[in-house]
Amino acid sequence: MFHGTAVALVLAAATPAAPAAPSDPTGEWRVARGFATIRIVDCDGRYWGIVASEQKPGVDRKNPDTALRGRPTLGMPILLGMKPGRDNNEWSGSIYNAEDGRTYSGKISLVDPNTLEIKGCVLGLLCGGEKWIRVSAPDADAAVQPPKPPSAGPRGSGDSSQARAQVSPQTQPAEEICSGLVGAARGAH
Repeated sequence: MFHGTAVALVLAAATPAAPAAPSDPTGEWRVARGFATIRIVDCDGRYWGIVASEQKPGVDRKNPDTALRGRPTLGMPILLGMKPGRDNNEWSGSIYNAEDGRTYSGKISLVDPNTLEIKGCVLGLLCGGEKWIRVSAPDADAAVQPPKPPSAGPRGSGDSSQARAQVSPQTQPAEEICSGLVGAARGAH
């Protein structure tokens, strides 16, 4: 009986394990310092991350493209075209840092289902990173939820805050985010 058990254990150890299914980084993530959340969406097999919320409204003042220096940071892409890496839980692409206006080569990887590690490098040598915490699950059905129609509000009020809230990166369908990235972010950050 011992011999049969030993053979079974050897065979089990020799059988290659099936590769793990890739995890899903889509959803909303709180950055390490907590001042913003980033929403990651899948755009044709590449992951893009946009600023979904921020504690204080910001402007992209240090962008090397002077035409973009006045744009709001809310809705701005920062994870750019992340594609699958060697590991099922790793994606590589570019990372835009609005604090210094530079774009870095980088990668994102899931440490666990609720922790995303972000790493960026300059010249492949000087690297830094941080960990983000998931604040909302992957939004599988976000693309099928139609946006709410804009509310007119009082006549002549000029209040567009309700219209802005309806196109919030937190509630905007993923396919709209992706289509907005086609010209705006894929060419310039």
